[in-house]
Amino acid sequence: MMLTVLLPALLTVCVCDSRTVTGQTGQSATLPCTYDVKTDGALHVCWGRGQIPIRGCSQQLIATDGRQVTQSLSDRFQLLGQLDRGNVSLTIHNITEADAGQYGCRAEVPGWFNDAKHQVELVVLRAPHTTPWTPPATPPATPAGTTATSQTAGHMTSTQTLRTSRSSGIKSAEDSGTLTAVLVCVLLGLVVLLAVAGLFIILRRRNLRTTAQQQVGTSVMFTSTSSTLHLHQAVDNIYQIEGDGTEGDYESCP
Repeated sequence: MMLTVLLPALLTVCVCDSRTVTGQTGQSATLPCTYDVKTDGALHVCWGRGQIPIRGCSQQLIATDGRQVTQSLSDRFQLLGQLDRGNVSLTIHNITEADAGQYGCRAEVPGWFNDAKHQVELVVLRAPHTTPWTPPATPPATPAGTTATSQTAGHMTSTQTLRTSRSSGIKSAEDSGTLTAVLVCVLLGLVVLLAVAGLFIILRRRNLRTTAQQQVGTSVMFTSTSSTLHLHQAVDNIYQIEGDGTEGDYESCP
């Protein structure tokens, strides 16, 4: 009877490894957990909160079949290690003070009481400047009958690269549109300037022609008036010559 009561308790507190990890609010923290793939092969592993129970994980956060992630409670919890080499360390993004406490990792090794268990204590310190963490893009839903897509660092890098490429394309298109608008405005300004200059030249030529015509008319009038005056003076001189002579000054011919 006593053995039946003590056996579950011993199995509950029996932990192969226990560590403490310290992190700051707003940052990411990685809780270590590994197993021997060469000896045991790919194993089912789960992470949970609190003490590791007799079976499975309490308050399970994430799980893997040793090759890819099969379950995740949130994008904040990810397995970024090399699963094919037995690295099933848990990374928690944007940690808060509420995340502090115990976490348990269980690798289900075949056989009686052979599971590899790792208990990790997370200590969270308040950071002076908290940098918010943006979760990666949610992958498309996996059709029924197929396995879930593994969440790896490579996937995150590809997603971020795609976002950067789209942002660069949108910025380039905006810059191109702005440059085109500036060029159109400059061309319109040149066209208006040329039109005003042409109109000014035409009006200037018309004014010059009008002035020249007026000067020619005035010169003709002055010439005509001068000729008339000379003609009147010549006639007056002739009349004066005829009036001054006397008949006695001439001799008559016999």
